[in-house]
Amino acid sequence: MSSMTDIIFLLVIFLMITSTLIAPNALDVVLPKSSNQASNKPITTVSITEDMVFAVERQVVEFDDLERILQQRLANEEEPTVSLHAEKSVPIEWVVKVMNIAKNNKYRLILATHPE
Repeated sequence: MSSMTDIIFLLVIFLMITSTLIAPNALDVVLPKSSNQASNKPITTVSITEDMVFAVERQVVEFDDLERILQQRLANEEEPTVSLHAEKSVPIEWVVKVMNIAKNNKYRLILATHPE
């Protein structure tokens, strides 16, 4: 019986350690705060770090390839929705460039924030 409890204890520890390693985004971004939250479910996410690293979901991409990659991922969707995760220190011009890509392709865009 004691060997069985040891195995269960080790499994619990293993699950606790591996569950903390799972991150929803590839990049750790410090988001601005907001009191409003959107209820739409995004199909894909675009992240921008303060070092100007762009990522679509977990794939780091160049800005020049961003529009093509989004078109590939959202080609067959009825309501293509993109969630933009931009750090608060990112210059606004880069956020606007991503917003223009969404507008030109008729994607819905959600600007991700942390709740206040």
